[in-house]
Parts: sequence; C-alpha cells; structure tokens
Amino acid sequence: MKHKRGFNPLERMAAHRKALHRSMVTSLFRMERIRTTKTKALSVRRTAEKMITRAKEDTVHNRRIVSSRLFDEAIVAKLFTNIAPRMKERNGGYTRILKLGERKGDAAEVVILELVDYKLNTDDTKKKKKEAKAEDKGK
Repeated sequence: MKHKRGFNPLERMAAHRKALHRSMVTSLFRMERIRTTKTKALSVRRTAEKMITRAKEDTVHNRRIVSSRLFDEAIVAKLFTNIAPRMKERNGGYTRILKLGERKGDAAEVVILELVDYKLNTDDTKKKKKEAKAEDKGK
C-alpha cells in the first residue's frame, strides 16, 4: 500500500536528493527544457511549479525563499524577470511532460520536461542546415 507516502525518495539519501532537485530545477529554468526519466521529472515538476508560483509575486521574501533553494543568482533573476511574468495569467500547470519512450540500457521511461510556453526554434536549425549544405557544395 502507498498510504501516507508524501514523495518519491528516488532511492537516494536526503542530501543527494536535494542536490538533484536543485540542479535539475536550475537546468529547467536555464534551458526551459530538459530530458530526464519520468520519475525524476514528476518529482522535479512539483518543486519547479512551486517556485514559479512564488516568483509570480516579486517580493523580497519570495526572492529569499527561492534563492535559498536555487544557488545561482542569475537563474533566480531570470525566474523573477522573465519566466514568472510569462506565467502571470496561468493558475498552475506551468510545466509539460512529453513521453519519448524507453531508454535502451535499462528500459527507464524517458521524458522531456519543459515549460508550457517553450517554443522550439526550428527556423534557426533549418537555417544552419541550409548554410552547412551551401558550404559543403562550395568546397
């Protein structure tokens, strides 16, 4: 039975789990899209959504709480000035999980955890591919 189990410990000691959450949330806010396993994504999603909710109201108290959990001040600034204002109208559900399938080595389910308003820059990649083909033809 799974009664009264508040979170998934991910088979890690508390300090390791906290460091994992901190680094994955920092990566999510830095790149706005990360690739990880499903269990880690579900766990990190809770932490990230709580931080975004805090950041929607820019007060000194909220900045101190968020910066106590994220040690990178540049990411804290990005969260309060860039990410949170984009989510101002949303009442929750700031992240999305996209399933990719199973990993080949250990059959762990791999997903993409991204912010809801993330836009993939397909134009830039298409331009780079065209430029690379043009350079190859020129040689």
